[in-house]
Amino acid sequence: MVLHARVANDQSDDRGDLGTAPNLLERRFGQISLRHDAEDGIIWCYMDQKGRPSYTYELGAEIQEVHDWIARCAKPGASPELSGMRYFVGASKTPGIFNLGGDLRHFAANIRNRDLPAMRAYAETCTRMQYSHATGFGAPIITMALVQGDALGGGFEHALAFDLLVAERSARLGLPEIIFNLFPGMGAYSFLLRRVGRKMTEEFILGGKIYGAEELYDMGIVDILAEDGEGEATVIDYTRRNRSRFHAERAVYSARKASHPVSLDELLEITNIWAETAMHLTDADVRKMERLADAQERRIAKRMPRPV
Repeated sequence: MVLHARVANDQSDDRGDLGTAPNLLERRFGQISLRHDAEDGIIWCYMDQKGRPSYTYELGAEIQEVHDWIARCAKPGASPELSGMRYFVGASKTPGIFNLGGDLRHFAANIRNRDLPAMRAYAETCTRMQYSHATGFGAPIITMALVQGDALGGGFEHALAFDLLVAERSARLGLPEIIFNLFPGMGAYSFLLRRVGRKMTEEFILGGKIYGAEELYDMGIVDILAEDGEGEATVIDYTRRNRSRFHAERAVYSARKASHPVSLDELLEITNIWAETAMHLTDADVRKMERLADAQERRIAKRMPRPV
């Protein structure tokens, strides 16, 4: 079944009165975990997948549910559980991995079956989630991505959509899709273009290089560089040091978005180009995609504890 994520400020949400909206902090999810740091006004949203850390429909649906909940809680008259919320931080519980990107096996199956509608449906779901991150869910907050480990392909795109990108020094980030003759179609071009310009954006995409966090910090793509193992502490320290200027800082990021807006229409148009391009991949390209998925799954299997 295809699940379509909603934009956070979509007025069609009919899941009930604001005052009776469920508190998701009490919910046990299958793909993510939440933590509310009330003292510092932070909602931590961790991707917490048991298999290959990639963007599946299940992960997207749970993240979008959190986005919608935050948007509701930010409205006047909403439930008070998130009063004082100022920051939303997207992170990962998988050691050494933020996210490895798209669901490669899903892509391979759809390409072999020439199923363009399925590719478009997946891409639109991811793109709408990206747009939610880029717009802060319509809530008066600052969004931050905390990358600890690898953020590749769609994982890097995901991190680029936030107001601030925080990365630990050993993190690796990049867009390797060119190895199987595809390009990152869920926001990378739009978000990188606004950070580093057309020439460097296209070099990133067509070069397929994996960069260290320090390199990207020097380029201005990573906003805050943290020492290894100190990512969360760095985020907390940042919020505390900048507490008194929060409203001015958020206004600056709002001005950034107003002066260089990323529209949902732009993201959807590019992701449709991505889906159509995928239909031109050869069998050799698809096999490369599958081999990459195999290698990623072996990497994850090595981290799993052996049964007693």
